[in-house]
Amino acid sequence: MGFFNATVVSWMIFLPLAGIPFLLFAKSDRAARWIALAATLVAFLVSLHLPFHFDNAQGGFQFLQQHAWIPAFHIHYLVGVDGLSLWLSVLTTFLSVLGVAVSWKAITKNVTAFFVMLLLLETGMLGVFCSVDLFLFYVFWEITLVPMAFLIGIWGHERRLYAAVKFFLYTMAGSVLMLGSILWLYNLSGTFNFIHIKAALASGALALSPATQLWLFLGFFIAFAIKVPLFPFHTWLPDAHVEAPTAGSVLLAGVLLKMGPYGMLRFNLELFPQAARVCAPWIVALGLIGIIYGALVAFVQPNMKKLVAYSSVSHMGFIIVGVFTFSLIGTQGAIYQMLNHGISTGGLFILVGMLYERRHTFELSEYGGIATVMPIYAAFFVWIVLSSVGLPLLNGFVGEFLIMLGTFTAAVAHAHLYAILAALGVILGALYLLHWTRLTIWGELSNAKNKLLADLDGRELAVLASIALLTLVMGLASPYFLNKTQATTAAAVAAYQPPPVAPALSASLHGARP
Repeated sequence: MGFFNATVVSWMIFLPLAGIPFLLFAKSDRAARWIALAATLVAFLVSLHLPFHFDNAQGGFQFLQQHAWIPAFHIHYLVGVDGLSLWLSVLTTFLSVLGVAVSWKAITKNVTAFFVMLLLLETGMLGVFCSVDLFLFYVFWEITLVPMAFLIGIWGHERRLYAAVKFFLYTMAGSVLMLGSILWLYNLSGTFNFIHIKAALASGALALSPATQLWLFLGFFIAFAIKVPLFPFHTWLPDAHVEAPTAGSVLLAGVLLKMGPYGMLRFNLELFPQAARVCAPWIVALGLIGIIYGALVAFVQPNMKKLVAYSSVSHMGFIIVGVFTFSLIGTQGAIYQMLNHGISTGGLFILVGMLYERRHTFELSEYGGIATVMPIYAAFFVWIVLSSVGLPLLNGFVGEFLIMLGTFTAAVAHAHLYAILAALGVILGALYLLHWTRLTIWGELSNAKNKLLADLDGRELAVLASIALLTLVMGLASPYFLNKTQATTAAAVAAYQPPPVAPALSASLHGARP
């Protein structure tokens, strides 16, 4: 067990990659599907070792593994997980399994190549969340870009090449700025080791002027804001989602978007607290604009997939607000909402993909009254929509409630106003999601093409049941998840908490004599 604990993160990262040689020698498309499913399923089972053996009280990295990679430049293969990356890693492996399952019948051309890209993407995403060396982090960050662009550009829909190029260019633009900041930090510190850099900044051994800290902050932040995507960097997202295959949309919404707020929490907040304080008001403002703008645009979309894409813009705005109000409760809520969004919005894209496989259209006007012929599908549709809306007892409620509570009680200017505007976003979210449900599920089955639609088969039922069950577990057992992020979150926001009031001053403020 000692050896496995010391290498479990590497096993998790590279098991999907290890499946690629087997795929290349697969004798049939059917064999390729089973190999991809086995690789992702084993990686998921390995990832479950992490939460069961994670020390909740320890705020730092655990399961660390380090090897010299390029010693001349102090570059190491250094991986591990803490409370922030723990659940995101498990989320990645879980959604990768679902990505294979929902592609079982949907992908019929170049099947082997498709699953090669999917497994490479999974390894890249896991590497991003587990890298503790900044150079290694950047390598994995770039690795995710290539397979996702191919998934969109080769297996996407009509305007797939346009969407793939747009996604590639936007992400590359942010990556260049982040690389510049990483190299600048390396030049100042002489190391890419995140733990050493953070310790040097905290102790004063590495001092950054306010201007330097601001430029470094912006270099990282713009890359992460594009990935979120934060308004106004969001314009690549609807095109990418609409044109991507279902598995691509699931992993894009469920995992790749989380790399943005993950990077902000990991690097912007922990390394550059002064710059974060300076920039926080306008970042929160952009998050609030994204919440309301995304919800309003989603409401008027005639295309189901574009509706869910704009819902992501709105929901990700909540996470940004939770992060940059610097409260422990709000940050905990932001981390939990990252997981919730991955599950619920991933589920919404799967639901849309299942309809597309049957009708080959995303247009809302083509549907209506689906519950008549697909009652089991309709039940899961309503359940997952309600989890995204934030119905109490389901997962979305916990994250949104914690974010708004943390925002309302945050020690920042205009905190109450921020919370009220965020609450408006919750109301708008319920409006457009329930409006979509009414147009798709309820009413008369007026379109003759829908009268012969088949309800869920066993594979589809297993996929949706796993998502529905997880939304309920995360809604009822949220302390189990939040307890593992508590220590890491407290350490991340410690620099932003107001200093404790001295006893004598506290007594005088309350009208008592010291």
